[in-house]
Amino acid sequence: MTKIADAETLKKLSAMIKDIKFAMLTSEDGPHLRSRPMVAAQKDFEGTLYFYTRASAHKVTEVGAHERVGVSYADPDHQNYVSLSGTAQVVRDQAEIKAHWGEAMRTWFPKGTDDPDIAILKVDVEQAEYWDAPNSTMVHLYGYLKAVATGSPPHPGGNEKVAIA
Repeated sequence: MTKIADAETLKKLSAMIKDIKFAMLTSEDGPHLRSRPMVAAQKDFEGTLYFYTRASAHKVTEVGAHERVGVSYADPDHQNYVSLSGTAQVVRDQAEIKAHWGEAMRTWFPKGTDDPDIAILKVDVEQAEYWDAPNSTMVHLYGYLKAVATGSPPHPGGNEKVAIA
C-alpha cells in the first residue's frame, strides 16, 4: 500500500540517500531502458532531485522524448536502498545552475557555471520506495540462527512505498 509522504518520511528518505555519492538514473531510449551513474547536486531531498549534465548529452534527448525516469540509490554497507520515480526536465536557467553548484562539479565542468554546455536535469519525484534493514553483525547472526531454528526467515527491516505530494 502506498502512503502519502509526510515531513518525517521526506526527512528519512533524505537521510538514507544523503551520503550515497552515486545514483543510477534510468531513462527511456526508444524501446530500451538505459541507466547511468549520476551525482546528485542537492544537499537535502525535499521531493526534487538535481543532477548536472551536459546539454548535449544523449540522456537530454531521451528525457525530451520521454520525461518519465527512475533513480535508484544503494548503500549495502548500511542496508539502505531507495528507488524514486518521477518526471525529468532539462533546466538551463543560470540562477538554478548556480543555486545547486558545488565546487566538486568542476571535475566535469572545468569552466564552472559559465560552461556553455551545462544544464541541470531536474527530477520531480512522484513515488518512492525504500528498504532499510538492520546491518550489524549481531543482527545478521540472530537472523541466521532464527532461520535455522524455526525454518522461517527473520523480518528483513522496513519497506515502504510513498507518494511524494
